Amino acid sequence: MSALLERPAMDITSLFDVVGDILKTVRQEGDASLRQYEERFDHAILSNLSVTEEEMVAAEHSVDEDLKVALQQAHSNIATFHEAQRFQPIKVTTCQGVTCRQKSVAIEKVGLYIPGGSAPLFSTVLMLATPARIAGCSQIVLCTPPRPDGSIHPAILYAARLCGVTHIFKVGGAQAIAAMTFGTESIPKVDKIFGPGNQYVMAAKQMATLYDVAIDMPAGPSEVAVIADHTADPSFVAADLLSQAEHGPDSQVILISDSEDLILAVNEEISRQIQNLPRRSIAEKALSHSVAILAHHLEEAVAISNQYAPEHLILSVADYPVWSERITCAGSVFEGRWSCESAGDYASGTNHTLPTKGYARSFGGLCLDSFMRKMTFQELSEEGILTIGKTVMAMAGQEGLEAHRNAMQVRYDKIKQIKE
Repeated sequence: MSALLERPAMDITSLFDVVGDILKTVRQEGDASLRQYEERFDHAILSNLSVTEEEMVAAEHSVDEDLKVALQQAHSNIATFHEAQRFQPIKVTTCQGVTCRQKSVAIEKVGLYIPGGSAPLFSTVLMLATPARIAGCSQIVLCTPPRPDGSIHPAILYAARLCGVTHIFKVGGAQAIAAMTFGTESIPKVDKIFGPGNQYVMAAKQMATLYDVAIDMPAGPSEVAVIADHTADPSFVAADLLSQAEHGPDSQVILISDSEDLILAVNEEISRQIQNLPRRSIAEKALSHSVAILAHHLEEAVAISNQYAPEHLILSVADYPVWSERITCAGSVFEGRWSCESAGDYASGTNHTLPTKGYARSFGGLCLDSFMRKMTFQELSEEGILTIGKTVMAMAGQEGLEAHRNAMQVRYDKIKQIKE
């Protein structure tokens, strides 16, 4: 089974030398190197890396009204779901005289990377910037590659303004990650970097962690698994698989079913539906390393899915509320035949930035907490020193940390003197 569930190989460590040179150059040469890289990689000659207010206004006027309405509704739903995730402060008396509390504080400066290319991901702007703004991040820096004429897709700019992004720059690729890692004359250094990208971007993000910058999560090609029984609609299942396959040639889709008839019907639907896709060649490449698995029963299907730990999981089965509770490893779960993954990608309200490559076993998807830091506080009174003093001294002494033991001892002795 493990061989069936293997993902397309992607070893980004082979890119570390190239990406390391880019990081080093941007660190040393700043904006000048960014302009050179943009001309080299994105074929754009830039005099100014920043998006101007005039460009923002022009973008708002050029975005189709129907798309504006769609972006507004998606933003509202995403905001509603992430607002509900606000952390409630905790204050607890753990024992007499000892009070501990915890609160959540926003990460001050965050960097958002938004890919351009053949499919500019303005939806990702909503997914990253909306929780960043709700969290209260003081600086939200967005980098995205320009088109050859030096412009940014207007929907990206409109979405950025809708979400309250504070700085927008025309920089893509590994050089954008480098700029946000070190800071340049134009681009602020950030504390944490979010967002998808190609293999060079992913390698740059991993290397950024060596320079005191956090990242959202490890990432790889997008993927979906569908668990379907005999009640599933083959046309729905095929459409869901193709919607993920068109992401990229290295994407992967997996169908797991206890019905051989359903698998055959889905394959027929895929052959029919793929004919009309503009990104047909991309989807075909993704399908070439995708699989359909015939399970003996749904229990086995769920076990297979949990082993695979998909980024997206669609449960197209009759008793999906029951089976959903048995899912332990998935980035985001779509329950029932009407819950297409596209809804989560755009407008249901959940975040579409999710763990791939099996990281759903240890990582959750992006949420409000991703933009926050948890801080703990403790306060000891004289009574608290007497309550836990001997415990602290005993443990510190046994660990051989005499200065730790003494920090408590001097307080303990002082209180004893006062009380005598």
